[in-house]
Amino acid sequence: MYRLFYQVVLRRVPAEAAHLAAFGLIRGVARVPGAAWLLRRWLGPRDPVLRVRALGLSFPGPLGLAAGFDKDARGTRGLAALGFGFVEVGTVTARAQPGNPRPRMFRLAADRALVNRMGFNNAGAAADYAASARAVAAVADYVVVNVSSPNTPGLRDLQAADRLKPVLVAVRAALDAAVSGRRVPLLVKIAPDLADADVDAVADLALELGLDGIIATNTTVSRAGLASPAAEVAAAGAGGLSGPPLRARSLEVLRRLRARAGDRLVLIAAGGIETPDDAWERLRAGATLVQAYTGFVYGGPLWPRRIHAGLARRIRTGLS
Repeated sequence: MYRLFYQVVLRRVPAEAAHLAAFGLIRGVARVPGAAWLLRRWLGPRDPVLRVRALGLSFPGPLGLAAGFDKDARGTRGLAALGFGFVEVGTVTARAQPGNPRPRMFRLAADRALVNRMGFNNAGAAADYAASARAVAAVADYVVVNVSSPNTPGLRDLQAADRLKPVLVAVRAALDAAVSGRRVPLLVKIAPDLADADVDAVADLALELGLDGIIATNTTVSRAGLASPAAEVAAAGAGGLSGPPLRARSLEVLRRLRARAGDRLVLIAAGGIETPDDAWERLRAGATLVQAYTGFVYGGPLWPRRIHAGLARRIRTGLS
């Protein structure tokens, strides 16, 4: 039903407008008394085999919604009710900013991919990385430092270990100062476009600083191997590419991180996860949790439930 609706209606609507409309619907449904509870009972992961303990937290299932869908924590109840095991909010920046000019989100339907150059549009939190961390510390289950978006000039330069270290040190100190009685886990999110040596360097830095984990990976600036017509790709312009074209490199980065850090870091896999087999492959490659965004956009509201159901079958088969 969703695929028919997508083909007939959604694909004819500009990508960001469709996103805002769908997000508004999700938020609206969640406001109906009892609706979020009923949806969670129906769609939420309930199989005990799916439960994950990580970062000092309990997750009902390993599949979460990646950052970017809900920039300002306005729809977490509705999104969680659709069956995600967790919802990552943001990216939140120190000060409110409108992002890049529209249009800034595009579909490459032949690749089931998206190109976005949103540019960290959000309502803002405070004055800088550390101030942002202080602002969200009390309500955050964990915090991710995102230095890997391709849509903010100069941001990816912070992935170099010598430049990343002071940022992470400042954020860790801010989190520790802002919250007493518990330690807020801190992770860093990296790009798939890093050279292998730089991936190793980030892993080493995370271990040196006692970070809790790494998210691998953000979107890519590469346009290699796309099935979409070249003119359509060119029309979409610059921005981060997400979806299945990202799958192979994201998996390579995940495996490299696992080989480098072993089980000393929690690894959260993202990038090109579209099917239960994709998610299962990431878990077998060393991920503790997985995230998706584009798969949800193309798969529809029942997609999280299907992924968790498929994962439960694969986990049980693997355990037998």
